[in-house]
Amino acid sequence: MSIPNNLKYTKEHEWVLIEGNIGTIGVTDYAQGELGDVVFVDIDPAISAIKKGDSIGTIEAVKTVSDIFAPFTGKVIELNESLKDNPEVVNSDPYGQGWMLKVEISDVSELSDLLDSTSYQALIGQ
Repeated sequence: MSIPNNLKYTKEHEWVLIEGNIGTIGVTDYAQGELGDVVFVDIDPAISAIKKGDSIGTIEAVKTVSDIFAPFTGKVIELNESLKDNPEVVNSDPYGQGWMLKVEISDVSELSDLLDSTSYQALIGQ
């Protein structure tokens, strides 16, 4: 299982790539593995902003549905439109083509609540 060192993580199993004031959000390799075969990613195409801790959509696998939570507050600048037709990429490439949305970070102090890779590994018992 992959846990890249350059990402930050939430206790709810989202990952964040921080590049300047932009955060790219997805679900971790651990999360996709626990979910099983992803068949649908549901994020409202009209979403314009997210608030830390709120559900921003759902990820549906063959046997379960799980919420995707906002790791920080911000303005949505891009959704990964390719997930509509190819949700299974979340399983095959969770940290690459399986990203879900890009958000302009409103409050950088919220990022201090995110876990580094070592802390995330401890959380999932790796």
